[in-house]
Amino acid sequence: MDAQCSPKVNARKRRKEAPGPNGAAEEDGIPSKVQRCAVGLRQPAPFSDEVEVDFSKPYVRVTMEEASRGTPCERPVRVYADGIFDLFHSGHARALMQAKNLFPNTYLIVGVCSDELTHNFKGFTVMNENERYDAVQHCRYVDEVVRNAPWTLTPEFLAEHRIDFVAHDDIPYSSAGSDDVYKHIKEAGMFAPTQRTEGISTSDIITRIVRDYDVYARRNLQRGYTAKELNVSFINEKKYHLQERVDKVKKKVRDVEEKSKEFVQKVEEKSIDLIQKWEEKSREFIGSFLEMFGPEGALKHMLKEGKGRMLQAISPKQSPSSSPARERSPSPSFRWPFSGKTSPPCSPANLSRRKVAAYDIRYRYLEQSKLGSNVLLTQV
Repeated sequence: MDAQCSPKVNARKRRKEAPGPNGAAEEDGIPSKVQRCAVGLRQPAPFSDEVEVDFSKPYVRVTMEEASRGTPCERPVRVYADGIFDLFHSGHARALMQAKNLFPNTYLIVGVCSDELTHNFKGFTVMNENERYDAVQHCRYVDEVVRNAPWTLTPEFLAEHRIDFVAHDDIPYSSAGSDDVYKHIKEAGMFAPTQRTEGISTSDIITRIVRDYDVYARRNLQRGYTAKELNVSFINEKKYHLQERVDKVKKKVRDVEEKSKEFVQKVEEKSIDLIQKWEEKSREFIGSFLEMFGPEGALKHMLKEGKGRMLQAISPKQSPSSSPARERSPSPSFRWPFSGKTSPPCSPANLSRRKVAAYDIRYRYLEQSKLGSNVLLTQV
């Protein structure tokens, strides 16, 4: 029997936190790691009128000491928790989790009040009773759901459902003309307190919706709900549609501004890169220009060298004064073919004029081409 019940009990119980590497279950707000478990519930919790009860066995309530020590698998501690559970949220789930973990072997019964009782004693609900029943049914900590639960617990109700303890927060719950509806439960020693979850409640959720009513009304209109379904007047409907259009235009403007900022940023980055490249290229160009055409550039040296060579080629070599004077042999005469005439001899004056003319032509050519080093000077 124990072997058959243990998987179910382990699946229904909340796994306890395993000790961390330093022996602490939780330290500095960081929960310890737990093993991954694939075992889960596949069916919702049944209703109390759908559960078969063996009335042949007498109902004997267990004490707090026996329940804390642990009971046999076939005799779990039956804990009852009731509520409205409207807009079922994490605060409800945490309260039921605490009730489930009050004892090592707990069978949790949850009572949900009907719409009639709730509207009379507490107020209007957002969800109807069937929706609230269904929400509680699908909570993993719940073993059984009691529909149309009583507002005040009676001994007959406790005996009918064989309840050992009642779980609820310890704050006095004044209702139905009583300062605390759980007062007689506490006096009987059947009360097991739980802690409320701060910052979350059904009233808080409703307050958020009422506070931002326009936002949610526009949201539902945008999702296809009609003004009649939302109980919104014709004027408010047009106002919400106008606000929606204005918001879309604002969003487009913001998107354009963001894109323009990104574009300007990219242009600035590219312009900085181009300016840097231009500066580098300009430095290289100026350096190359100065090396070629500067005061001490290569062109000046080439021109000087070319000028010196031309002057050396133009000026005739004079014989030393000590050497005996040699007579210049007359230049040979040139005879034109088929003619009896001969060309006149070249005089020294004509020869020097020719050399000067050749020098002038070559010098002009060097100035125009600026590549004096590549010009081959020849003697005339």
